[in-house]
Amino acid sequence: MKKNITDFKNAKKSGEKITWITAYDYPMSQAAEKAGIDMILVGDSGTMVQLGYKTTNPATMDEMILLAQSVRRGAPNTFIVGDMPQGSYEVSNEDAIINALKFVKLAGCDAVKLEGGARMSDRIKAINNAGILVIGHLGLTPQSAASFGGYRVQCKNKKNFEDTMLDSIALEKAGACILLLEALPEDSAEQIAKKLEIPVYGIGAGIKVDGQLIIMHDLTGFYSDFRPWFAKCYVPEVVEEFVKELSNFKTEESLKEFGRKNKTDGVARIVELSISKYIKDVKEVKFPSTLYTYPIKPEELADLKTSLLWKKSV
Repeated sequence: MKKNITDFKNAKKSGEKITWITAYDYPMSQAAEKAGIDMILVGDSGTMVQLGYKTTNPATMDEMILLAQSVRRGAPNTFIVGDMPQGSYEVSNEDAIINALKFVKLAGCDAVKLEGGARMSDRIKAINNAGILVIGHLGLTPQSAASFGGYRVQCKNKKNFEDTMLDSIALEKAGACILLLEALPEDSAEQIAKKLEIPVYGIGAGIKVDGQLIIMHDLTGFYSDFRPWFAKCYVPEVVEEFVKELSNFKTEESLKEFGRKNKTDGVARIVELSISKYIKDVKEVKFPSTLYTYPIKPEELADLKTSLLWKKSV
């Protein structure tokens, strides 16, 4: 059954972890829905892993709509978020509303996501007033990574933590329904998740937020250019199970018959198994482990704790 924003808010209250994954095409979104994922993000990262761009910056609305349409066809019963590409919302409220509406009307998305802190409050209010759910994105924001020195971990010093906390509060007040935090130490992300009433999900933000996002091509090891520190490839953990499922078929003929009937004899099944294992680990609060969490030095943490915005009881 398709989840909605009320389900996500209730999950935060009950302590249930929400599972989120990116997908950019029909077969991958099919696998995600079949595995039971809670949410799918049609991220602008798709223009890197699918189209070969070196960054997300060249992504266009036309490209994002095409990706989102294919994802909706593959996952008709899943909450889908369209990622607003750079240039589609920064210039004016009118641009932001028009392009957000395209995700909803042309691709059937349930919400949109955009990057930026308090400076994007007006955009979030405008989109929200147009009746569209908006998800905020703070921390390492790839579209503007150059402005803070490239792909760097955020919230490891007091100033950056306080700026991010204040931005988080501003986005919530502006009407963001969910906040995504990217590339933060676990302790910093926990502070923000505890402060906000809206759900706070993480990608590379530790285990103490309200849910997790992972890039499909990291989870499946299907992108060779690079892999972030926080990303886990789940394929090695499910290969044995996949082989076991096919072990009863001793002849090529029997395997062919099984494949034609069930269509679970190839890559799609491995992807589904990998997503299922990811979901299980998140729900059981096993992912991300410390192996996939950004470390913070004791002296850095001590400095963060001197902030007036740091809640001591967390």
